[in-house]
Formats: sequence, C-alpha cells, structure tokens
Amino acid sequence: MGIQDIIEGKKQWRAHMARVKALPPDYQIVYKEMQKYFFKVGPIDVIDGPLLPGIVDFFEEGVASGKGVLELIGNDVAAFADDLIKDSRTYADAYQESISGKPGTAEK
Repeated sequence: MGIQDIIEGKKQWRAHMARVKALPPDYQIVYKEMQKYFFKVGPIDVIDGPLLPGIVDFFEEGVASGKGVLELIGNDVAAFADDLIKDSRTYADAYQESISGKPGTAEK
C-alpha cells in the first residue's frame, strides 16, 4: 500500500463520513452505533467492503421517503446489524480459526 492509496482511502472515508453527517440526528446515532459494533466484531472487509456505504445508501433512501430510522430498520438495532453480517467472515471467526489450527491458518 503506497502513499497514494492511503491518501485516496482517506478521501473516500471523509466523503463517506460527510454523507453520514448529512443524515438526520437519529439516523446518525444509529449509524455510529452500528459502525462501532462492526469495527469490534464485524466482517473483516468492513472498511473496504460495501457494508457501510450500503447502510448509508439505505438510510438516505429512508430519509427521502420520510421514514424514521427505527421505522426503517425496526426497534432491535442489534438484530438488524447482526442480520447484515450473518454470512460474513468476522474477526472472531479468523481468531477462532487461528487458535484451533484449522487448515489454511498459520501455526505459531
């Protein structure tokens, strides 16, 4: 990863966060809580993958249709977040594989 890649990544992240800041406050709160959760347990490609931009797209559509965030995703934000990553490989999966010595993992 070169300097140009880092600079481009930062530009993309700032543009993404500008879209988040343009959302209504209730959407921002839910997004930030989901983002924290995904950074802790979420999929390995959470930064570079389509998950976070897809959530912002979904939220922008909800705002455009005049719906509140909980009306859009339901009252159980955690269940909604878990459902989004249910088929994704997570950091917890990678860690579990590394300590169990499954094929394809490096042994230390």
